[in-house]
Amino acid sequence: MHEFLSTYVFVIPLIVGLSSELLKICTEGIERGAWHEGLFRPGGMPSSHSAFVTSLLIVVSVKSGLDSVPFAIAFVFACIVWYDALSSRKAIGEQAKILNRLQQWEHLSERLGHSFLEVVGGIIFGACITLIGIYLVN
Repeated sequence: MHEFLSTYVFVIPLIVGLSSELLKICTEGIERGAWHEGLFRPGGMPSSHSAFVTSLLIVVSVKSGLDSVPFAIAFVFACIVWYDALSSRKAIGEQAKILNRLQQWEHLSERLGHSFLEVVGGIIFGACITLIGIYLVN
């Protein structure tokens, strides 16, 4: 497994990112009857950003160990992404809602951030798919 992860360290997180985007399209279609606008759009369940960085964090921990500098960097990076999805991007989406009400000439995207549940869903999805991927590679 370490040989595969050393050579193809980014494969599992990429699969997780793409899978979460496809799942997001399906959940939006089932829940709202309206399909997500396409791949790599902000917002929705699960958070693909959260799934991707969780997968990357797990892969780095398996490859380098929990006491390594790469793991520390991946952990801080993941925390920043999770925080950004929950707060900064969500606040910008709320501002877009207000601006859309005030002006008529351009519609701004209001789905920029994630709810707590969407971020947790992304973390769980990313962890599960990554662990399955590591198990299959091993």
